[in-house]
Amino acid sequence: MQEYERKQLLERIGREGSTLGVDIPERIEIQGEEIRLREFVFEIKRRETVPPGERDRVERAKRNLRRERLERKELIEAGEIDFEAGERAAGVIIGIDRALEALETLGSESVAREAERSETADTKRWMDFLKKALGQDDGPEVRGR
Repeated sequence: MQEYERKQLLERIGREGSTLGVDIPERIEIQGEEIRLREFVFEIKRRETVPPGERDRVERAKRNLRRERLERKELIEAGEIDFEAGERAAGVIIGIDRALEALETLGSESVAREAERSETADTKRWMDFLKKALGQDDGPEVRGR
């Protein structure tokens, strides 16, 4: 692989937004084991939150994906493969990045919902405190007497 080709591939995988429009790979080989990556990511993403028993599995998958990404990037950096193999490696790296993005966003919605619920509960407690402090009663008001 020529030096300019190597730099081109490294720039491609390091580019911000490189995963836009990229599909998660159907299958990927990680440390000699074939993983159905797209199916795994979609299975996990379908749930609103990740159950406690699945969190370890997801974290382990993310670690393995990061390790595999690094190994493939190092192949390109070393320049010990030809340009075509480097292009394939770069494509897989970008697919891994896409899968990692999907897995990293897990639970974001539930965190936002939990924050909203907490804020609502705080507001309600504050309003109850103010009513008590001002001597207002929660019962129906009787006016005109």
